[in-house]
Amino acid sequence: MHKIGYDVGMMTAGESLGSEVFRVGPVTVSEPAFLAPMSGVTDIGMRRIARRHGAGLVISEMVAADCYVKGEAEALLRAEGEGVDIHVVQLAGRDPHWMGEAARLAEANGASIVDINMGCPAKKVTGGYAGSALMRDLDLALRLIDATVAAVQIPVTLKTRLGWDDRALNAPELARRAEAAGVQMVTIHGRTRCQFYKGRADWSAIRAVRDAIKVPLVANGDCETLDDARAMLDASGADAVMVGRAAVGRPWLVGEIGRGLAGQLAAPPPWGDRRDMAVEHYESLLSQFGVRAGVRHARKHLAAYIEHAGAAVYRPDDRLALLTTDDHRNAMRLLKSLLNEPLLAEAACE
Repeated sequence: MHKIGYDVGMMTAGESLGSEVFRVGPVTVSEPAFLAPMSGVTDIGMRRIARRHGAGLVISEMVAADCYVKGEAEALLRAEGEGVDIHVVQLAGRDPHWMGEAARLAEANGASIVDINMGCPAKKVTGGYAGSALMRDLDLALRLIDATVAAVQIPVTLKTRLGWDDRALNAPELARRAEAAGVQMVTIHGRTRCQFYKGRADWSAIRAVRDAIKVPLVANGDCETLDDARAMLDASGADAVMVGRAAVGRPWLVGEIGRGLAGQLAAPPPWGDRRDMAVEHYESLLSQFGVRAGVRHARKHLAAYIEHAGAAVYRPDDRLALLTTDDHRNAMRLLKSLLNEPLLAEAACE
């Protein structure tokens, strides 16, 4: 495992925690906790906030390679990277031609790294022989990797699972072949495809991949706390952790965990900063998707922000109004009110 040791001060966009953890090609990674790519969740607003607050890398939502090249609006939104200094675009597909073309387009549009998705368990993805379905056909998986690596000058990385099911835990073989093909970092979600998100991720099973490759390894799955992150690194031998669902409504959590792994103070930001992040995220969604779609898209994020603040316990009626209103101005008013520190402190004392 690579040594982690650095100091931390006030984080600003593009700042690192100090010394290098590892490199992905020419890209220096200075924080050992990353924000996971999550479809319908890790929009550009969330990624900007997480990166600014110390996430080592933030990865886009999964982008369908052919849709991206054809200029489809949803794919272009998912691949947006404005305001993120190390922009990682995750591509998914089953055709080497489209994967290569999409990688070229991502590089031309400013991507620092292209990540290949071979871990998504969703039926609509695996039914098209993409995502984790590629673990059932390693030859096709390698053709996709070869096409992507050959298409760009920037680093190519890979995210996958332990295998399709418990009878085919072939992540070490795929990772070894991917490294030989030029992949420069591997992320493993500690479940099989057939597990989806059930049960607990098996962090110790990731160690077989550590033994198979020399490039940096990232462990993913059920990382919710600093203690989880420490246990993940110990069990897996990985160089970094990837935080997913636990960061929804807490985009600062990834950097908080990274600081803790460095032996630095790992504490959430003040209430006012949390409120400001929620407001920034909401405004970003309205700008990105338009007011009508943005209000609907934001609801899962707003629900998480107020749940983590404890506001839902004390103001259930306002929570319901926030998550059902179609009036973005009313939603903003309710959001600010629900995340008001003095109000929460007073309610907690009742």
